[in-house]
This record gives sequence, structure tokens and C-alpha cells, in this order.
Amino acid sequence: MLALEGVCAGYGQSRVLESVGISVAEGEAVTLLGRNGVGKTTLLRTIVGLHPAEQGIIKLNNEDITDFPAYKRARKGIGYVPQGRGIFPHLTVDENLRTGFASLTGRTGGERETIPKYVYELFPLLNRVAARKGGVLSGGEQQQLALARALVAQPKLLILDEPTEGIQPSIVQQIEEALREIRTRLKIAILLVEQYLDFAWSIADRFYVMRSGRIIDEGNPREREPGSVIHWLNV
Repeated sequence: MLALEGVCAGYGQSRVLESVGISVAEGEAVTLLGRNGVGKTTLLRTIVGLHPAEQGIIKLNNEDITDFPAYKRARKGIGYVPQGRGIFPHLTVDENLRTGFASLTGRTGGERETIPKYVYELFPLLNRVAARKGGVLSGGEQQQLALARALVAQPKLLILDEPTEGIQPSIVQQIEEALREIRTRLKIAILLVEQYLDFAWSIADRFYVMRSGRIIDEGNPREREPGSVIHWLNV
């Protein structure tokens, strides 16, 4: 579904990504690991079109999207939940969810007004707090809202940047269960950046480790113990 070949990117004269190559198959969950500052968020922003690739190719379903703007990539089926959630604090939960319709085209007004039933099945809390402003929700509730808003756009690939950051363990468990449902029930592929290694290991089919803007290790979590990659995260 997603394939990167030799992707390079940076800021001004500073190169952050060096010839990165990763892939995500249809319905697969892949986690990207690495210390803070190694380029993980820059890579995600480059994939979704919020930061330009200086070199290399980004393909979605074998279509070259390297030069597509972010809104066109969203319409092609990429959903993005950024680090820090990125919700609109002064909009209600319901209004936040409806912003997810923005990337959809060719829909009638009635269809655009209907939040998919599965969104509230995955995150029942949001139905109960639909009239509250997003800014008054807890961090875990805001993360559920950010995930739900991305799902409203009916993505084929969901990209998440540290979804468990600053969230209490009980909500982390709910998010883990929701991601499993997203994969198995909705058949949506997942690319996940995560610092919480046990969480990443429980979700992913494959992993990549990034260091200094390069991919230095990859494998199958079922065949590798978390401890076998921790040394890369501490270097």
C-alpha cells in the first residue's frame, strides 16, 4: 500500500532524512521506533505531504504521490493523527468529528452529515460528550477524538505519531483495543510511531528502527524480543 524509496528531507541546510525506505502492506500494522530527534515525525510529515521530500519516491497503491499536496494525499486515503492530537479546542466534539469530512469528495449533503456508526462503537465516550468543547477533554479523551476524526475520512492507511504520549494506562488500553478493531474490522493499515515499546510490540506486524535519519534495523516483533532493539533506542 505504502512504499518509500530513497526518501531524503530536511530543513534548510540541515538534512534530517537520509535515503529512507519503508513499506506498509494492505491491512498491515508497522511501527517506527527511535529516540527523540532522529527524524520520525519529519518522516511522517513527509509521507502525508506537510513537509517536502528533497529526493526519493513515495508511492500509495503503486501511484507516485511524491509531489501531491497534503489534501490530495488525504483524498487518496491517508489519515493522520499528529503528535499532540491537533484537535480544535474551541469546537465541540461533534464539530471536530465533522471536520473529518473535509477530505471526502463526491458525497451528498446527507451523507456528509452522518458520522459513521463504527466511530461511536469504537469510541463510545465521544457520543456522550458530543456537545463539549474539545479543549475541556482530558488528554486521553482528546486522543480518542483525534483518532475518531481521522476515521471519519474513511482512510485506507492510518498514520499515528505517538498516540499514547501523556495518556493514563487505562486509556492506553482502550486505544490499543481500538487499533486492533481498526485493523481487523475496518481493514485499515497502520503506520505507528511509538515510544512505549510494549504497546508498539502488541500492535505491529513489523517494525523499523530509525537512527540519525536512517533505517538501521527492521524485523518481525513475533521473532524479536523488545529487549533486542532497546540498545538501538539508547545509543
